[in-house]
Amino acid sequence: MARFGRVSTAMVTPFDEHGELDVDVAVSLAKWLVSQGNESLVVAGTTGESATLSIDEKLTLFEAVASAVTVPVIAGTTGNNTRQDMGLTSEASKLGVAGILVVSPYYNRPSQAGIVLHHRAIASVTDLPVMMYDIPKRTGRKVATEVLIALANEVTNIVALKDAAGDPSETAKVIAETADDFEVYSGDSPMNLPLLAVGAVGVVGVSTHWAAPDHVAMMNAWGAGDIAETQRHNRRLIESYVFEGNDDAPNPVQPKVMMQTLGHAVGDCRLPMGPAPAGTDDLARGVYERLVTSRD
Repeated sequence: MARFGRVSTAMVTPFDEHGELDVDVAVSLAKWLVSQGNESLVVAGTTGESATLSIDEKLTLFEAVASAVTVPVIAGTTGNNTRQDMGLTSEASKLGVAGILVVSPYYNRPSQAGIVLHHRAIASVTDLPVMMYDIPKRTGRKVATEVLIALANEVTNIVALKDAAGDPSETAKVIAETADDFEVYSGDSPMNLPLLAVGAVGVVGVSTHWAAPDHVAMMNAWGAGDIAETQRHNRRLIESYVFEGNDDAPNPVQPKVMMQTLGHAVGDCRLPMGPAPAGTDDLARGVYERLVTSRD
């Protein structure tokens, strides 16, 4: 069994009508996500609008969600300020979370040497397992394959990678050149199946908000060695993958609308994320209805 399970959701952060953090809805949503089959949750990641959350809001979220569910909660404690991130990581580690998510620093575009030192600094202030997050589309800088391998092999508590780099051949190298217990998770839904094929152990998803049972079914088929059934479930999920976001409504704009249509009062995104385009709620209903209809 993978350390953080096979199906995990990078959870949206609920806000009320005034744009303030809604902890009660966050707790309710977290419990519902677990009931749907999620085996861990990432809190205050990119989908959780981490860049717009204060340190106090993040700490409040970490403690509330970790206390509310029995699955591992992975805390997104980093951005592009290493010293601040170290402090937040240290404090978060006292609140019952099971792991730390470290995104490669965005906007600053540090050198690979800077990326190495950033990850080492974060890992040094916690005893919790650390999951690296490589998402060059958001950060502007790919973490070099040799850097990922070195960090995995040299830093004891760096135990996993959330891979959203879109290059399965490089992911295969990471898996081949790290210890057997180093785990790779797909962090880019269209790459779920290709990454499973090269050795990923699970997914940290966005469409898992509403399609966790379908991801579980896909992972069950994969674990049973039924390639055709795995492919069938993946085909069923493609529309949900596409719905996660686009240039007009980037993640998490559309996922938040989907959650609202399913009865979760998660509110709108904070600026600078724009409002949902007109008709997004109807689109969400259609995506969900077709997914449910396609279930066995």
